[in-house]
Amino acid sequence: MLDALGRAIVTGVYTDKRFPTEADLASQHGVSRSVTREAVKMLTAKGLLSARPRQGTIVQPAESWNLFDADVLGWLLERKFSLGLLRHFSELRIAIEPAAAELAARNAGAGGLIAIRAGYARMVAAEAGEDDSLDADIAFHVAILRAAGNPFFAQFEDVVTTALRSSIRFTNRFKGRSADLAAHGAVLRAIEARDGLAAQHAMQQIIADVLALILAREHDDT
Repeated sequence: MLDALGRAIVTGVYTDKRFPTEADLASQHGVSRSVTREAVKMLTAKGLLSARPRQGTIVQPAESWNLFDADVLGWLLERKFSLGLLRHFSELRIAIEPAAAELAARNAGAGGLIAIRAGYARMVAAEAGEDDSLDADIAFHVAILRAAGNPFFAQFEDVVTTALRSSIRFTNRFKGRSADLAAHGAVLRAIEARDGLAAQHAMQQIIADVLALILAREHDDT
């Protein structure tokens, strides 16, 4: 029930109509009032709903949603494709991932390096049709976040994963290609060489290329 209601809110089902009462929700979903109340409570904690005296439960504007919540991020992917949302994701990535790559070059231990290399190896295999290109790309970027040695960067894993899923769908749709292996290889080599500045620049270039493509498409659509 939580998933169904969250998806409905984020995808705009309740944009032009009132959110149902707990009694109506219980009847619609065939569950008890206590189950309904708990789902509404969780959606309120995620910033999607608010309860107001004499007004009932209100759907909150997108600006109030907890966009770092894994469920909310997942529901966002089910919205109609939006260049604006993709640009926002990419702007956040370019602020985070180059710094994470620089930290990984300085701080990655043996396990972190193994994970980054494994992610890149999966990307190479995906080019040959032997792995999933999306999952491989995500594994590479997430491994770098984890190898940064900073727990705050690791908390961006869900955001980066969602952004990559959206970004790769876009680049495949408009450019007909998967991730740039050479560019990702440059990040890996810089991290292995403990060259933080080179790792930072290489990662920045990967995301900047996607961001430039998004901005170009937005310009074409205006």
